[in-house]
Formats: sequence, structure tokens, C-alpha cells
Amino acid sequence: MSERVVPVVIVGAGPTGLTAATLLAQYGVECLILERWEGVYAQPRAVHLDGEIHRIVAHLGIADEFATISRPCLGLRLLDRNMRVLTEFHRDPGPGVHGYPEANMFDQPQFEEILRANLKRHPKASLRGNVAVTGLTDDTPGTIRVDFTDRSTGVQESVQARYVLGCDGANSLVRDQIQATMRDLKFEQRWLVVDVATTADLGEWEGAHQVCDPVRAATYMRIGNTRYRWEFRLQPGETADDYRDMARLQPLISPWTQNTPLADLTLVRVAEYTFRAQIADRWRDRRVFLLGDAAHLTPPFIGQGMGAGIRDAMNLSWKLAGVLTGDLPESALDTYEIERKPHALALIRRAKLVGMAMTEGGELGNLIRRIVVPLLHRMPGLSDKIMDGETPALHRSTLIERPRLRRSRAGRLIPNPDLDRGRRFAEVVAGRFAVVTSLSPTPTQRTDIEQRGGTVLLARPGTDLHHWLHRARARAAIIRPDGTVLSSGNDLSAVCTTLPRFHTDHVPTFLTQ
Repeated sequence: MSERVVPVVIVGAGPTGLTAATLLAQYGVECLILERWEGVYAQPRAVHLDGEIHRIVAHLGIADEFATISRPCLGLRLLDRNMRVLTEFHRDPGPGVHGYPEANMFDQPQFEEILRANLKRHPKASLRGNVAVTGLTDDTPGTIRVDFTDRSTGVQESVQARYVLGCDGANSLVRDQIQATMRDLKFEQRWLVVDVATTADLGEWEGAHQVCDPVRAATYMRIGNTRYRWEFRLQPGETADDYRDMARLQPLISPWTQNTPLADLTLVRVAEYTFRAQIADRWRDRRVFLLGDAAHLTPPFIGQGMGAGIRDAMNLSWKLAGVLTGDLPESALDTYEIERKPHALALIRRAKLVGMAMTEGGELGNLIRRIVVPLLHRMPGLSDKIMDGETPALHRSTLIERPRLRRSRAGRLIPNPDLDRGRRFAEVVAGRFAVVTSLSPTPTQRTDIEQRGGTVLLARPGTDLHHWLHRARARAAIIRPDGTVLSSGNDLSAVCTTLPRFHTDHVPTFLTQ
């Protein structure tokens, strides 16, 4: 009997794997997730998502559920070793350019529970836990054999996949199987991560606090109504075992807990993490792809580690769906690494820079903390740049045209304004290609766009979309299913020549904003 063939097998059911599975299922692509653990890993890890990732969360259909477990972060405060404020950046807790708060604090296990529950709504996706993937074999044309073992029975099984997504974390077996290696970006620090629950009001400013100190750098964040996170850089010889109870932790957290009795503080978790900056030398081997921590490791100082993996899933899923349906050529999958790798590398370097500013010793570090940091908020436009959450443009590819125009938006995300009875841009477009234009298309142009599976959004003067086009010095733009601008220009006919054929189960509509 021949083995079952699944279009996509995903190894790993963390946020990246669950996001990829949900997005694929939304396009009607059958996928199977193989996960080592039976349920959600109970310990908290990531605690922050930016507005762009919140937008993807909404695309998954769980915006309301996520809102119940998250809280906006009010900005960033940098302090010296004596807890004096060096500088402070405030952030509006309301909706930002992506339609959601630009910084969102949450508890990862709760988030993963929501992702898993949502996945059950999609019959095309299935999750099998308590299995250990043991190998990948490319022995049949057009598929990859995935071998795995049921950890409860010891029975060995296998499945054939047209594509395999390695979302299996920093110690990725999939990465080893395709013989990719991690490039060390020269950053490694040991940190203590502490999670505490309390109903007491600590009375602290509800943004992120970062203590800049080469001896004991620290971070403090409120991540829920009753949950708090601290991170402290460990000194040589120290381990997490030195801080296994609240009495031993009290000297570290007392600048924030002050007179709160230790009996009112419940230690949820204390663990040691080694923060690293690494990126895989290649993210693909034919039908196998790496996503998330399997492809890149980001120090946590700008809160982009988990978000980078979710961006990977958003970038790759619609391309895979298009290739599997025959709308897009196989070469479209080449754009995944071309676009995502430089973007991930830029954020890793940004996180590394912030980490060094917090922890660098010697005269250089002292100079940065004493003179440069206190002046940051006075530099014109810098505060807005730090707080706006905008990430770098994606690299030019066959699915991103990057003309040599300074104001070109190609490679960047289109904003996500309200368009129709409270529905935002991403909800209206619903995973399709969109033509955003201030020029009324002819009936022939409209028919051609819809026959290719796209939709048209007419940007009337005075609307958010019209303002966006005007700032880009364009009258039309092609927007990809992931919200990225493919191309823009002033000639609607010329712009539409870049629109690929890409059909979904949604019926295209013509919407006037």
C-alpha cells in the first residue's frame, strides 16, 4: 500500500507552525503538523507582538480572542544602574498604522492555546502531537518522506509530503536534515528570566523598563493583569539555581516590587536562557523550508523573535498555496529566502545593537549611557521612528518590483485603515491580490483583474488610501496577499501587468472606499 501524500507537512506546533498551518488551511491546502509534545508547552517564553504581527493575528481570525489575553505597552524607558531614567519613549496604546496597538504584551502559552483552538475550525489542517520526527528522505519524485515515531507506543510511521516546513525551533532536526548551518553573528549572553503572578498593584509605569548596566542589565514588563516579567543578565558563575525562590529573587526585583510582601508574589517560572544572534546559511533545500527559530535566532531586546517566525509563515504560505494550485510557478518559492532573510538579518542586528547599548562595558558603553542615550528623545523624528514599529522593506524579488524612487512603497506593507462598515483593508482583501488605485478602471481592466483572482479598491480623494498613494507619488499599486506592495506607478495599465494570477475561494468584489 502506498503511503499517504499530504500537500504540506509542518514539523513543530509553536506559533510559527500553527500560523503557517492556519494560513494554508484558509486557502484550502491540506496540511499536517507533527509536534513532539502532546499539548502546549506550559512555560511562558515570548511576551511581545508588534502591530504588524497583531495584524496577522487578526488575519488568522482570532483578533478578539487575542485582545482578551493581551495589553498594550505604553512605550520604553531606559534607566541607569541606579534606576534613574535616562530617556523615555511614549507609545499611544490605541490602534496604529496596522489597525492595532503597536506593542502588545501577552503570555505565550495562552496565545498558543488560542492558535490551537482556532486551527480546529479548519478541517484541512490537522495536528498530531507526541510524535518525534526522525528523518526526511527525498526518494520519490515530487515528494519528501517524513519519518516519525509515536512517542507513546514506539511505533514508527511515515508520510509523504509535497513540501515540508521546518518550524521546529533552535535545535531544528529539519535544519540538520538539509545540512544547513547557523551563522554566528557574534552575540551570546546568559540571562535569567523570571515570571511572577500577583494581584498586588506594583504602581510602576506600564511600559517596558530596560536597565542599562554592564554588570546587571535588566528588563521589566507587565504582560497581563496579574503577570510580570523580569530578565536579568547573569554574571559569571551564576545560574538559575541561585534564584529558585522569591526570597533569593527579592534583591533583584525589589526596585519594582518595593514594599509588596513576598507572600503576595507567586513565582511562576525562573529559567536561564542564552540569548544568541544567529541566522541559517540557507533556508531551503528544494521542497524543504526553514521558518522561525530554525532559520534565525534574535536577541529579545526589541521583542521581534517570535514575530519574525510569524512573518516567515505569512510570507511563504500564500506562495505555497499558489504553487500547489498551479496559479504561481515553482520559482515563486525562491522569493521566500530572498525577501525574508535580509529582513530577519536587519532585525537581528538592530536587536544586537540595543543589547550592546544596554550591556556594553568600558568607556564606550559608559559614553553611550551617559551622553548619547539621554539625548535620544530630543533627536528630531527619532522618537517616532523608534515607536512606530515599522520594519525594513523586503528585498527586491520577482514578486517585488523596487524601482529607484525614494518614495516607492514596494516591499513595504500597505497601511490597514478602516474601509467598509468597520472592516479594515486586510479583512476586505481577504488573502487576495488587490489593485489600489485613484484611477477608475475600465470595465475591461476590472474584468481582467477579477479573472486573475484579484480585487479592486478605488481610493477616493480624502480617504486614507488616497493619502497613502499620494505620499508614494503613485496612482495605482498592486498589493500582495500578505499586504506587501508588489509594484506601484501612475499608469494603471502598466501597473496591472505585474498582477499575477492567484485564485482563492473568496469571490472578488469591487469596493469603493
